[in-house]
Amino acid sequence: MKVIKNDTVLVISGNYKGKKGKVLKVFPKANRVVVEGVNFVKRHTRPTPKNQQGGIVEKEAPIHVSKLMVICPKCDTPARIGREVLEDGTRVRICKNCEEMIVSSS
Repeated sequence: MKVIKNDTVLVISGNYKGKKGKVLKVFPKANRVVVEGVNFVKRHTRPTPKNQQGGIVEKEAPIHVSKLMVICPKCDTPARIGREVLEDGTRVRICKNCEEMIVSSS
C-alpha cells in the first residue's frame, strides 16, 4: 500500500469528497484506512463499567484506499506515489509531481 500511518490524505470520491485528514490506522489486508474526520458511523453501545452512560457514539470507520490521494508535504498537492530504490538498498516513496521523497512524519 502506498498510504501509511500519519500521512495527510485527500478524499477523492464518495460522501466525504474534498475532505483532508490524517491517517490514523492502516489495514493492509483489507486495503482500507481510518482517516481522521472522515466516514463517521453511529455505534450503539450498551452501558458497561467502563462506559457508564452508553448510548450512540460516533466514530470513524475504515475507507477504501482507492478513494484517497496522498498530499505531498513538499509541493502541498494531491499526488500519485511512486517507489524508488536508493543506492544503499532502501525503498522510498516518490511524489510524481515534484519528484521529491515523501517521508512519513511520525
